[in-house]
Amino acid sequence: MSPDYRPDSGGAVVDLGKARSARIESADPSARPGADRSADSAPDWSAAELASQSGDPAARVMVDQPTPAATGPGYLGRLAGAHRRAVVPEWLRSLAELRTAAAWVARHYAHATGYHALRAPVYAARLTLQAPTGAARFVGGTMRWMADTEGEPVRLAAVRREDAAEYLKLSRQRDGRVRLRTLVAVLALFTGLGAALAVYVLAPEWLQAVSAGAVVMALGSAGRRADAPVIHRAVELPAAVKLTSDIVLRALGALGIPAINQAQAKGRNGFEFTAPITRDGPGWRAEGNLPYGVTVTDIIERRERLASGLRRPLGCVWPEAVPNEHTGHLILWVGDQDMSTAKKPVWPLLKSGSVDLFKPVAFGTDQRGRWVEITLMYIAAVIGAIPRMGKTFLLRLLLLIAALDPRAELHTYDLKGTGDLDPVGNAVSHRHRAGDEEEDIEYAVRDLRALREELRRRAKMIRSLPRDVCPESKVTSDLANKPSFGLHPIVVGVDECQVWFEHDKYGKELEEICTDLVKRGPATGIVLLLATQRPDAKALPTGISANASARFCLKVMGQLENDMVLGTSAYKRGVRATMFSWADKGIHYFVGEGSDARIVGSVYVDAPAAEAIGARARKARELAGTLSGHALGEDPQPDTSSAYDLLRDVLVVVPADEPKVWSETVVARLAELRPEVYDGWDPEGLAAALKPHGIATIQVGRRTGGKVVNRRGIDRSHITTAIAERDGNQDAG
Repeated sequence: MSPDYRPDSGGAVVDLGKARSARIESADPSARPGADRSADSAPDWSAAELASQSGDPAARVMVDQPTPAATGPGYLGRLAGAHRRAVVPEWLRSLAELRTAAAWVARHYAHATGYHALRAPVYAARLTLQAPTGAARFVGGTMRWMADTEGEPVRLAAVRREDAAEYLKLSRQRDGRVRLRTLVAVLALFTGLGAALAVYVLAPEWLQAVSAGAVVMALGSAGRRADAPVIHRAVELPAAVKLTSDIVLRALGALGIPAINQAQAKGRNGFEFTAPITRDGPGWRAEGNLPYGVTVTDIIERRERLASGLRRPLGCVWPEAVPNEHTGHLILWVGDQDMSTAKKPVWPLLKSGSVDLFKPVAFGTDQRGRWVEITLMYIAAVIGAIPRMGKTFLLRLLLLIAALDPRAELHTYDLKGTGDLDPVGNAVSHRHRAGDEEEDIEYAVRDLRALREELRRRAKMIRSLPRDVCPESKVTSDLANKPSFGLHPIVVGVDECQVWFEHDKYGKELEEICTDLVKRGPATGIVLLLATQRPDAKALPTGISANASARFCLKVMGQLENDMVLGTSAYKRGVRATMFSWADKGIHYFVGEGSDARIVGSVYVDAPAAEAIGARARKARELAGTLSGHALGEDPQPDTSSAYDLLRDVLVVVPADEPKVWSETVVARLAELRPEVYDGWDPEGLAAALKPHGIATIQVGRRTGGKVVNRRGIDRSHITTAIAERDGNQDAG
């Protein structure tokens, strides 16, 4: 107690034990007097009330509830949500991968055996020339061993120290060793000479030759120089450093990401490994969680710096996000060889084989060298890339796959005009054109108009088939096998498709037809493959890019192009084709086959190989009797659409006293007017045909049975206005 204490000084004597108890009780509302201890009660005291109850103005407010011993789901719940690693390796579960791996091993040892067998005489000559040197080394080494020369430095050291006792001890030890070793050497000499004499006198000639050869090779091996090996390696295996946790942490720390650097500066790793670093194919796989706030996208953006930190080529380093995990879960795969230069397995269809487009077909390999497959039916595909990255070769590869199905009817258009698609087009295509001249565009327009009519015919055919014949209301392989239905696969491939959609005269019409083919074509057996080197809104209209179910994105330069091909927000999710380097030709992100984006290196088929595959596909079509059109030298039928005018025909069937008419009425009248042209049209087809002219259908109400019924229709004034504007523009031209 202070001697100057006064009752009114404002001070107070505090019992520290009671103050601590009060603070603890203030943190637990259930411990306060009068508190509701029921399970469903909730504390509603403010921070000021807690402080006042504790009697300590500096009391802390506890916002985290006490953590029980066991949280989250129970034992069975955790087991149900657990991720089970595969018991059998991936390459053992796939017969194709097992065959590929076995073929690699067989080719490796076959090559090594052939390499050394061819050079065996050279090896024998080298050993024979080195045998005298080996004999001299053997005799010299034996003499030094008998004389105990290895102990000479120790004895000389004793002499220099003038230590007579130690020298005498060492000399006696040396004399004993020399006597014993001399005896052993003499016995070995007589035994060896006796054995050599017995072989010379008693053994057959082949055994004498083998024995002499063995002695010569042994002496030659003893006489070799360290810098001149007799046998060279048949296969130079890549010398890849094993990936360790220290290397991964060093590389992540070199990226300049503050959260990682701060964690490592405080003695932590900055990366939480969730699985051991394991061998995964021809490379190493590391998996774990990045620090809070750091995403896999941050790592992908710094891929070049990551490769530098790992001291590996850029094409060996592939950071990936995991779709079903949080955005900070990283999978880092580091290959032994650059993906762009690593030797790929032989494509199964390169020399032989056929294709069923309704079944998956291998078209490339992933980073680990595993085959990646695609099913061309029921899809519409978009291929995007900057020039010289393999876009056209990838499109040609897909068309070659389609060509190997004899039932498929191909329509190929090389709008670049360099003839890259000629190995397919000239061999098997029903329609083919190379170039972007006006007659080439008109040729394509006539073909696409015919395809739109074919689409409508197929839709009616599928709708008319019994449920047991067509249970899923789409073309199947069995239906494609029946020529009477005319539901064979149709594959349309277009390189540099932006030429079509940006055309002044036919651009809108081509866009409308292609959009219709993308949306309704897959179910009717029509596949559209579009490739462009400028993936933007003009080159890939939204109606097409949004409905394409298969996407191939090689290297692009920006986020807009990346998302146009791979889908909205792909860039933000870490799927970035901008990370590919100029050397990564043919390597792309592939979205399709019901899985998330995968990195794939497509099979490289050069022009001679493409021509050989095209010739094989043509022969298969000749045997099946399905070769047609351009491949047979036939020109397309004249376009009957040039003999009529849709807008004027509409005015003919819609008189002036009917300002607004239902679309179904219009198409019925058009079919009566020109059945060869309009038969099979429906209201949706009429709307699609009018849209390129700038005419949209409207709601038309008509009184039927005492009620007003609203259906889609046309306004006749819109038709007359469009004709006036068109004819006026033509006159002005």
